[in-house]
Amino acid sequence: MHYLHGEGTQEERSSPNMLIEVNSPMVSTIYKGIWPVAPTPFHDNGTVDDQSMKNVLDCMVDQKVDGICILANFSEQFLISDHERDHLTRLCLDHVNGRVPVIVTISHFATPIAITRAQLARDLGASVVMMMPPYHGALLKGNAEQTFEQIKAVGDVGIPIMIQDAPLSGVDLPVSLLAKMANEIEMVKLFKIESAGAANKLKQLLAIGGSAIEGPFDGEEGITLLADLDAGATGSMTSALIPDLIGPIINAHLSGNRDIAKTSYQQVLPIINYENRQCGFRGTKAAMLKGKVIKSDFSRHPIQPLDQSSKNGLFELMEPLDPVVLKWGLS
Repeated sequence: MHYLHGEGTQEERSSPNMLIEVNSPMVSTIYKGIWPVAPTPFHDNGTVDDQSMKNVLDCMVDQKVDGICILANFSEQFLISDHERDHLTRLCLDHVNGRVPVIVTISHFATPIAITRAQLARDLGASVVMMMPPYHGALLKGNAEQTFEQIKAVGDVGIPIMIQDAPLSGVDLPVSLLAKMANEIEMVKLFKIESAGAANKLKQLLAIGGSAIEGPFDGEEGITLLADLDAGATGSMTSALIPDLIGPIINAHLSGNRDIAKTSYQQVLPIINYENRQCGFRGTKAAMLKGKVIKSDFSRHPIQPLDQSSKNGLFELMEPLDPVVLKWGLS
C-alpha cells in the first residue's frame, strides 16, 4: 500500500514556525515527500528497547511523515545482529500497521542474503526495500556487472527497490548504470542519491532514465535539499530529527512555491548542517531522549557517546523552531 504526500490539511502538515501555503497541484508520483530513517533505540545495557522503538515509529507518524525507513545506516544497522534485524523488521512493520509505507534496508555483500531479506520484508508488508551495491570494507566491492546482477536478483522477489548511492559503500554508481537498472529491472523505482554533486547526478539521471525514475530522492540529512529539489528530486530520506520541519519544504517546492521553500529551508539549514557535521546519527537519539521519545541514547561500542556540548549546540539551534521531537513524550 502506498500513501500520497499531502494527506491531511495543510495546517496539520506545517509547523507553526514554517508557514507554508500550497496552492498548486502536486507533481504526479507516489514516491515523494519526507521518508526519514528511524533510529534503533537501545537500553543503557545495550539491548534493543522494543517499547522505545514503538515510540520512535509513533513519533514519526505523528510528524506526518510520508514513509519510514528502518535498518539503514542511521539506524545503526552495522551494530545490529542478524537475529535483531529479523526481530526489528517484524516489530516495526507490525507496529506501523500500514499507517505509512515502510522501507526496509536489506543491503548485504552476499546476494542470497539480500534476497532472503527482501523476501521477508515483502512477506511482512513492507512497501519498498533499500539496498546499497555489494561491498565489504574498503577493498571488496562488486563491479558494475555484479551490482546489476545482485539488484536484478532482488528485483525478482517482486518488491519495489530503492538504490542507495552513498559514499559509505565506496562503490561508484555512474548515471549510465543507474539508468540501465531503472529501465531493465522492473522493480527498481527509487534512487537515494547522496554522493558528491547529488543535484547534478539527479538531473542527469532524470534526463537519461526518464519515467523509469519514479522516486528520485536525496539523503545526507537534506544538507543539499534545495539544490536537489531544483534538480528534480521528489523526496528526501533524512534522519528522524526534524521531519516535521523538512516535510513542508518539500511539499511547498513540489507545489511550485519555491520562494517559500527557500525561506523555510534557510531556517532549518543550520540544524541540518550541525547534525550532519557534528552529530551524525547520534543527534536524533539525543533529541529523542530529551523529548522522552526514547529512554536512552546509548550506541554500541565502538561508537562513542555524543558529548554534552554537541548536544547543547544542537538543541540551541532546534528549540526556537519548536520541533515535535523535543516535546513528543513530555505531555
